[in-house]
Formats: sequence, structure tokens, C-alpha cells
Amino acid sequence: MDSLTGFTVFVTVAEARSFVAAGRALGVSASAVGKSIARLEDKLGVRLFHRSTRSITLTAEGTLFLERSRRILAEIEAAEQELSQAAGAPQGRLRVSLPLVSTLVLPVLSEFMRRHPAVQLDLDFTDRMVDVIDEGFDAVVRTGQPTDSRLSARQVGTFRQVLVAAPDYLARCGTPHAPADLLDHTCLHFRFPHNGKLEAWPLPERDGQVPLQLPASMVCNNIETRVCFALLGRGIAFLPDFSIHNMLADGRLVQVLPGCERSSTFHVLWPASRQPSPKVRALVDFLSEHLFGAVAMGCQQKQKQ
Repeated sequence: MDSLTGFTVFVTVAEARSFVAAGRALGVSASAVGKSIARLEDKLGVRLFHRSTRSITLTAEGTLFLERSRRILAEIEAAEQELSQAAGAPQGRLRVSLPLVSTLVLPVLSEFMRRHPAVQLDLDFTDRMVDVIDEGFDAVVRTGQPTDSRLSARQVGTFRQVLVAAPDYLARCGTPHAPADLLDHTCLHFRFPHNGKLEAWPLPERDGQVPLQLPASMVCNNIETRVCFALLGRGIAFLPDFSIHNMLADGRLVQVLPGCERSSTFHVLWPASRQPSPKVRALVDFLSEHLFGAVAMGCQQKQKQ
């Protein structure tokens, strides 16, 4: 069991990059964490971390050992769950990677937490393409079509992305009636964090002409900033409808160029196995049932008012 504890401490330190943070997560002192890592390094005969006064980083040997340790702990947890919780309530740490769409997922995850108090959520919000298996995630939520054959996937919802602006902006700057009109407007763009490129707006192709080079009046890497700037009348933004459905319903934002929109999907993905753990199965089922249900309910209520 001492070896198993060493694996757990090592993985926690590697993910937290801090003895203090790891100790806090494990409920022990930073000194106890440091001693556990030292014993593990002595036993293995290699150095797992580079240490400095400001930070710790994995050595090459530590990086290799981290991948194996995660797999060992995952197998042990899966074995325990298959033996003792196959038909039981979900429980244990659930590490989930989610895109930066907090307004959509936070209410749903809060309700999941209320219904499954024995599950400890460990949430990582990022738009980069994480490696679900190598980085030790139990599940991820992402847009688009899954491409990793090592993962199981389930679609949990669809949404549209539309061009919107505030009425006062359109009153001041005019309403675009054709894509080319956007060249004279303030355009609020999204930049993909993994490649630095701007998200392309779904404008129709022009025969024999180069694509429109829209003004990049403001660029950011999240939804909330573009929603805020659009509401304040700073320009036109291309946004997912789930992030602005209330604002469209009450007129604070209006859609422009209705033909220029794009449909997309959300999927939840998890490491493929014949028997997913109860906590992963519970999350997948809950997201499938509730992720877009709250949005649809809100839209229906607005329409009735």
C-alpha cells in the first residue's frame, strides 16, 4: 500500500506542480509530500522532479513515470468500482475538461454535484485540444466531430452560431444587408488558442474573388468578452446562440445577416472501455439529458412572456 500511496502523491504533485498545493489536495503537509516523493525517488533510483525555490517540473524520467502511474491508478480504481460499485452510486474524483462556455455548463454541473454528492468534481476549463488519456482526464466536452479512435463519444446537444449586434450600434453604424457591408463595420473576433488563428465567419464564397478580409477591431479568446462588447454597442460578434438566447429574446441583441450562420455540436468523450465507471456513466447521462434542456426551457419561457 505504501507504493500505491507513493503513486497517488506523485501524480497529485505532477498535476499541481507544487508540494503545497498537492498537500492541500491530499490533506497532508507539504513536508509529508516532499518526504513521500523523496522515498519514491530513492526506491526508483531516479530523480522525478527538477526543484527550484519557485517551481518544480518533471524530469524526462518523471514524465514517463507519470503516464504509467496514471494508468496504474486508473486500472486500480476501475477494478475497485467493478468489484464493489458496479450497481452502486457514483463516487470518487471525476476529472473533466470543458471548453470555455461557463454560462452553459456551470448550472448543469452544479446540479450534477447536488445530485451526486459522493463525486468530487475536478474541472479544467480550456479550449486547447487536451489528450484525454495521456493527461488523465475521465471525460471531456468538446465541439465538432470526434476523431480519436481511443475514445467513446456521445452527442449531448447542437447549437447555432449567429452574427449579432446591439440595436444602438446598428442605429449608429447602419445594418449590414450583405456580407461585403461588414468591411465598414467593427468586427469582434475569436482567436483559437491552439493555433492562433481567427475563427472564420460563415460568409458565402464569392466566385472568382478573394475571401473578404474583415476588420479585426477586437480579438479575444473567450465568449464572455465578445458578448459584453456586443451588448455595449462596440460592434458585431459571431456567437453561439446558447450564450445570448436571453439577449436575443428581450431585444438587447439582434441577429444580422440571418443567412450567415453555422450549426455545430457538443460531444462528451471518455476513454473507451467495455464498462465505463459509474461516475463517468452518470456524467455522460446527465449531460445528455440536461446540457441544452435548460437553454430550451429558458427560450420557451421567454417566448410565452
